[in-house]
Amino acid sequence: MQPIGIFDSGYGGLSVMKEIVKSLPEYNFIYLGDNARAPYGSRDFDSVFEYTWQAVQWFFEQGCPLVILACNTASAKALRTIQQKKLVGKFASKRVLGVIRPTSEVIGNYSSTGHVGVLGTTGTVQSQSYLLEIQKFFPHLVVSQEACPMWVPLVENGEADSEGAGYFIKENLDNILAADGKIDTLLLACTHYPLLEPRIRAYIPTAVKIVSQGAIVAQSLVDYLERHPEIASRCTKMGGREFFTTGDINDFDTHGSSFFGHPIRSKKAHLP
Repeated sequence: MQPIGIFDSGYGGLSVMKEIVKSLPEYNFIYLGDNARAPYGSRDFDSVFEYTWQAVQWFFEQGCPLVILACNTASAKALRTIQQKKLVGKFASKRVLGVIRPTSEVIGNYSSTGHVGVLGTTGTVQSQSYLLEIQKFFPHLVVSQEACPMWVPLVENGEADSEGAGYFIKENLDNILAADGKIDTLLLACTHYPLLEPRIRAYIPTAVKIVSQGAIVAQSLVDYLERHPEIASRCTKMGGREFFTTGDINDFDTHGSSFFGHPIRSKKAHLP
């Protein structure tokens, strides 16, 4: 079995996996959430890289020829080093992709004013990855960023609908819209944030678009596999789905099902 691996620090990547499965239902997929060490957003560069590389090697041990980092923080802090330095020697035949580049390639198409806001974790925002990548594809696009350190914990702890959540969500949205009043598109640059979309919508003008990454990443993967038949041919196509977590299985199944849109049953994974 050679499934496609999908990784996130917690549950959020399941919202991306949901869209990928819709687009590529025939493929086998295996998901790993590093819930025991989540969230990654406030961790330093070295820790995020170490944890992500450990997870990627775990996927390789499961037979995955291709791994998707469905985590913006991991994509920002670990992907480039993994691609350039780790995928050599015995791992030369493996591929690891992220979520930042696919999103950066299209985000400018959503904006009419040429002003976009990026909402992400502290780690993603501090990495400047979106600013650098978007500049390559839309050099004239004006991009503002806002770190939202409380959003992931709110989602992970089931507090997305609480009154307290509204305070933090509104504060971050007010900040980014005050920084640039011409913003007409907000990118949810964290896979947890789609679960907050109804709350986000309540605090922004109706004309402002909200862009989630799931469908974008799914279409990018479809295109990638079409361009790289040598990778596609190595991926098992029996429609299998497996879910693993480094945290509590029951907790993962309960919360993860809301991200994936269907009930899931996970197994325990052990990373170094």
